Amino acid sequence: MSPEEKSHCLITVSTAADILNAERLIFPGVGAFEQAMGVLSRKDFTEPLREYIQSGRPFLGICLGMQLLFEGSDENGGVEGLGIIPGRVTQFDTSLGLPVPHIGWNTLEQRRQARLLSQVGDRRVYFVHSFRATPSPENEDWVLATSHYGGDFISAVQKGEVNATQFHPEKSGAAGLDIIQSFLEPPREYIVPSANGKARGLAKRVIACLDVRANDAGDLVVTKGDQYDVRETDSEGREVRNLGAPVDLAGRYFIEGADEVTFLNITGFRDFPLGDLPMLEVLRRASEGVFVPLTVGGGIRGFTDADGRHHSALDVAAEYFRSGADKVSIGGDAVEAALEFLATGVKTGKTAIEQISWAYGAQAVVVSIDPRRVYVKDPADTARPTVHTARPGPAGERYCWWQCTVKGGREGRDIDAVELAKAVQELGAGEILLNCIDRDGRGDGFDLELVEAVSSAVTIPVIASSGAGAPQHFQEVFESTGAAAALAAGIFHRREVSIEAVKQHMSRSGIPTRTA
Repeated sequence: MSPEEKSHCLITVSTAADILNAERLIFPGVGAFEQAMGVLSRKDFTEPLREYIQSGRPFLGICLGMQLLFEGSDENGGVEGLGIIPGRVTQFDTSLGLPVPHIGWNTLEQRRQARLLSQVGDRRVYFVHSFRATPSPENEDWVLATSHYGGDFISAVQKGEVNATQFHPEKSGAAGLDIIQSFLEPPREYIVPSANGKARGLAKRVIACLDVRANDAGDLVVTKGDQYDVRETDSEGREVRNLGAPVDLAGRYFIEGADEVTFLNITGFRDFPLGDLPMLEVLRRASEGVFVPLTVGGGIRGFTDADGRHHSALDVAAEYFRSGADKVSIGGDAVEAALEFLATGVKTGKTAIEQISWAYGAQAVVVSIDPRRVYVKDPADTARPTVHTARPGPAGERYCWWQCTVKGGREGRDIDAVELAKAVQELGAGEILLNCIDRDGRGDGFDLELVEAVSSAVTIPVIASSGAGAPQHFQEVFESTGAAAALAAGIFHRREVSIEAVKQHMSRSGIPTRTA
């Protein structure tokens, strides 16, 4: 290999020698602090990594890759880090009433000019983390930028050729790609952030959801949820309703400004999740051109294959992560896990939520809750907590609670939505996708009472889903509830409402919004 060819060679580090021989090193990090330091230690990477960083060659750490540079972290009960930057990494303060993990698009307060952030300007970048480092006199010369979430935390560091970000540039759209390009090549100019820029802080997220299943020809298509009729009669017979190819739609939504894209695999390959090669390929192809977070749900559970070999939920999730997913969504299995936990009060460590959260962090685990309204005339008629509803039941009932369901809404379980949300948070979930079977497809707005009941009961972010039909519905859910994000599907697929129209309406209403 010629020197010119070698200078453009990109390899994945597999040995200590790879680190020491690198000309540039990018250290992305996903997961928990303790597990990451354990991997570095077992592979004898710790000292070579310190040696490389101190050598003056270009280095870029991302998310956990930044946190590991500090002296230590309070995560996992307290773990020592690489000790490059003074200070410890601590958890966000949930007593402030802000959802944790800190998930979404936040602004950067640049403390000084540096090559890494030279092209960002006022654009937001994507964060997903529960722990953060804070600025102090001891690390002042390292801090390149801070962000605000219940207080200032360090969002980027730079000293010499050592660069690192708490956010994910690879998931931060065009702004993130500019950051990576600035690390690789000197920029021609520096874009100065406006002193009177747009609203600062964490934006409310707009998420595009794609229900994916195989059609009669075996191709994966975007359709409707499996609790509904996904077939329609045409001149050639009954076929699966096809609203588009998943990779193409995901690419369209990225261009149109979606803050995240969620794939819900309603075929699910439920008997053999690791055989779900078509969906894995969708993730691989989508991640090549979609630079915002990707979530996938359907079949994320442990199973035993035809040869009698057991595969844990962590094995299944790991394959999706390797294929390009940033988060996995767990549905029915989360309900069963919560019921067992509430009955015994014991965390076994064997549930999908616990396994994946332990290895990848709570921010990688989304629990999808599918409740339906149960009306009662009087709160005394049920042992469940009820709300006085502004939407009376069919017989004029003025009270209701929300029963959780499984199997696409076909079966109910003896647990309400608020109780389930609290339980899965305790088990390690980092986010809740809150659907509402009663409202899905109706287009008359989110169930604000449900969203507020759940979001006010937990300290993790809640995504409102089901019922969006117009831009004002997004405004309503953000102004009336504690939702951190809102999700829609059909109205985007059918171009009844555009993501751009939703965001423009939110911005005019004073709701913090990310623009591309």
